[in-house]
Amino acid sequence: MSILIKNGRIITASDDYVADIFINGETVQAIGKNLNMPADEVIDASGKLVFPGGIDPHVHLSMPFMGTFSSDDYETGTRAALFGGTTTVIDFVLQTQGSSLKAALTDWQSRATGTAVGDYSFHMAVTDFNEETKKEIKTMIEEEGITSFKTFMAYKGALMIDDRQMIGLMNEVKANGGMVTTHATNGDIIDFLIAKHRSEGKLSPLYHYLSQPEVTEAEASARFTDFSDYTGCPGYIVHLTCEGALNAVRDSGKRNHKVFAETCIQYLILDASLYEKDFEGAKWVMSPPLREKKDQAALWAGINAGLLQVVATDHCPFMWEQKLMGKDDFSKIPNGHPAIENRMELLFSEGVNKGKISLNKYVEVSSTNSAKIFGMYPKKGTIGIGSDADIVIFDLNEKHKISADTHHMNVDYSGYEGWELTGKVKQVFLRGKKAIDNNQCLVKKGNGKFIKRNKVTGII
Repeated sequence: MSILIKNGRIITASDDYVADIFINGETVQAIGKNLNMPADEVIDASGKLVFPGGIDPHVHLSMPFMGTFSSDDYETGTRAALFGGTTTVIDFVLQTQGSSLKAALTDWQSRATGTAVGDYSFHMAVTDFNEETKKEIKTMIEEEGITSFKTFMAYKGALMIDDRQMIGLMNEVKANGGMVTTHATNGDIIDFLIAKHRSEGKLSPLYHYLSQPEVTEAEASARFTDFSDYTGCPGYIVHLTCEGALNAVRDSGKRNHKVFAETCIQYLILDASLYEKDFEGAKWVMSPPLREKKDQAALWAGINAGLLQVVATDHCPFMWEQKLMGKDDFSKIPNGHPAIENRMELLFSEGVNKGKISLNKYVEVSSTNSAKIFGMYPKKGTIGIGSDADIVIFDLNEKHKISADTHHMNVDYSGYEGWELTGKVKQVFLRGKKAIDNNQCLVKKGNGKFIKRNKVTGII
C-alpha cells in the first residue's frame, strides 16, 4: 500500500515547512516538493498540519489497583489513543513482590498480544529488587527490548522499594545500558498524613490532596536526582507536578547532572480547586494530585526551559462505580484519570493556541523526546526518510468539545467535560496504514505491534 500526502505543513521538533510525503509499506520513502510518485491513494493536506504520531510514555491499561482494574484494556485504550493522535504508548509491567520480572512480563504480554490496536512498549516496574531480580535486568534489556525500569518511592508494602534497593537497581541498570524512572513522592510522609486525616474523620477527596503536599514530591525528587548523580545511572522522573520538584531537577543541572522529567497534561491545565467539589472531586483523585495555579506556571516555564522533556498522561481510568469504592474514605478511591485520547488536542489548544509553547516544542514534548529518551528514535517520533509512517493530519482551526458522550475511552465520565478546544485530529496513519479517518477507526484489534527498544544513553 502506498500513500502520497500532498501540500501539508510538516512540523517536526526542528522543522516547519510545506511539502509532500510518500509512504510505501510501513515507512516514509520520500519527502519533497511536488512529488509525483504513483500511489494507491493521494491525500490533499493543504492548510493542515502534518506531524509525527504522538508517543505517550506513561499509561496504565488493565492495571490491577486497589482490588480492581483500570477500565481501559489494550484494545480500548490504544484505540482511544489513536483517535487522539497518539500512535505509540508505553505501559508499565508491575512485578509482584516475591515473584520474578519474567513472570510479570508474561502476564502483561497475555493482556496486550493480539489485543492492542495501536503500537505499544513496556517499562518494567521493579517492586522487589533482590539477587534473583538483579540477574534478570540484562535479559530484559538485551533480549526483550525493555530498557527502562520504574520504581516507586511510595505505596509501601505493595510497590515501594527502599533506598538500598534503588541504589542496587541503578548500578545494575547502568551497567547494562538502561534507565531508571521513578514515581517520586515520599511514601512515609504521605502514609502518616493519610492516617492522621482518617483518624480525624476527614474523609472527602480534598484530603487525598492534603495528604500529598508539595514537600512530599520535592523531597523525593531531590533524593532521586542525588541517587542518579551518585550512581551515574540515567534517571527520569514521571508525572512531575509542582514547582518544588521542578526545582530539584533544576538544581541537579547546576551540578552538571541531567535527570529527565515528564509532566502530564492535567497538571498543566487543571488545579486543586477541583477537590472542593465534594465527592465529584474523586474524578481527579490521582497521585500525585493536582496542584496550584503557581505550579501550572512553573511547569509551562519548565517545558520551555528544557527542564521538562515530555508531556504524558498517566492514563489510568476507572468507571464511576469503581471510584465510589472510596465514597466514605478518600484513601479507598482508585487513583487515576482518563486522558489518553485528549492529550494531543488539549496540549495544542491550551499550549500552542494560547502562545505557551511553539509548534516545534509541541512535537518535541508530545512525541520526539519520548522516542529519543526511550530508545525508539528515529524509527518513531519524527517524519523522516526510513522512519515508521506514524503521521497525524491535523486541522488547526476546527473547534469541538470534549465529552464522555463522544470520547472513545472506556470510562463513563470525562475530567474535561465540556472543554472547548481549537484543533482536531482528522487522519492518523500507523506504520503506513490509515488508522483514523474523520472520527472512524479503520484498524482492528491486534493491529498494534510491540516495539522493542534500544539501549538508552541518557542523552538526547
